[in-house]
Amino acid sequence: MKAIFLKNRNWKKWQIMSGLLLFFVIVIVLVWPKSPNPPDSIQSIAELDAYMQKLTDFGTPQGISFIVVRNDQIIYSKGFGWADHPRKIPATPDAVYHWYSMTKIVTAMAVFQLQEKGALQLDDPVVRYLPFFKVKYPSDSSKIVTIRDLLNHSSGIPDATFDLVNWVHYEGEPSVNQTDFVKRILPKYSKLMFEPGHYSQYTNIGYMVLGAIIEKVSGQTYEEYVRQNILVPLGMNHTDFIYTKAMEPYEAAGSNPVFNFNTIMLPFVRGKIVREFSQNHIWFNRFYNDQTPPSGLIGSSADASRLAMAYLNHGELDGTRILSKESVFMMTHDGYKKTKDQKTQDSFRQGYAWQTWSDSGRLVIQHDGGGPGFYTKMQLIPDENLGFIIFTNDISNRDKINKIVSLAASLKW
Repeated sequence: MKAIFLKNRNWKKWQIMSGLLLFFVIVIVLVWPKSPNPPDSIQSIAELDAYMQKLTDFGTPQGISFIVVRNDQIIYSKGFGWADHPRKIPATPDAVYHWYSMTKIVTAMAVFQLQEKGALQLDDPVVRYLPFFKVKYPSDSSKIVTIRDLLNHSSGIPDATFDLVNWVHYEGEPSVNQTDFVKRILPKYSKLMFEPGHYSQYTNIGYMVLGAIIEKVSGQTYEEYVRQNILVPLGMNHTDFIYTKAMEPYEAAGSNPVFNFNTIMLPFVRGKIVREFSQNHIWFNRFYNDQTPPSGLIGSSADASRLAMAYLNHGELDGTRILSKESVFMMTHDGYKKTKDQKTQDSFRQGYAWQTWSDSGRLVIQHDGGGPGFYTKMQLIPDENLGFIIFTNDISNRDKINKIVSLAASLKW
């Protein structure tokens, strides 16, 4: 009885201490100086540059790498601030960042490549390729989950939440076999949340399953398939799933303001993510995502611009074709699903990796990526052959980074 009393007392003491710590953090975050707000509108590139410089001078984010492409040309390419301030690595367009969920664009491209080769079809049942894909359907009459459902997040598979921050490993630790990994974790996410194909709800688990399908039909690891069929053909020499020697001089370190709500989550990340404290920021050690098909790429905005240019040029760049015109058209215009709470298809929709909406009559497709220390975005306006790629080493100001892209898209390029 005494032991139970002491246990309860210690638990209450821990709750009080945790509450006080959370209150202290919230107060500091609320009174801490805020980074400069973006202008409502701009009239020139110079005004855009001035705001990005002001933002990185403030230090949140520490660095921005920004590229604009039209057709098969880079028409704007600049960096601001620091990719790694303690190590004095500037945030140039060659700086190397975690792509996070922008990786899903590449995974979807790989699936379309394999369809072009006749190795699979989008309406094939997933279980045809992965016998271990056993899910709990809402009813006995449910439509079976297909590759198409995985591509546009309409499978009904739930997403991982807190598990994602534990699915990382560090330099010197072994990499993860993607098929074995998804086979191991799938039972936890096997109960479908809704009838497959009814609407879209974002899930990283679905793209992990796509990675296993790519491995099955190609006979290669997911990573090696992407290297051989997308990264190398496009000359994306500073992009990979690991940090290479060529990337090291340009390596951006993930960062986060010391006094920020995201800081509260860092103790839950597996392993030793914190490298040092400098410039009122926490700087992260090098780490890798275990789940590579949804979020594993690491690379530069300059390399990402080559991917964007190939896509805008109907799947071809510098004489190298990575996708057929038909596949690019399908990825751009087909397969879109509304989310559960949407009344119409006119606003945000989820397609094959891409998310889309209409902005003053302009078709916009995009995908961003965010996680500990990094935020990235690729936004394309296909009808104008125009694309924007922005990488930063800080996720805490993502709304202002998104506004930068909106301001850039308002200019005449």
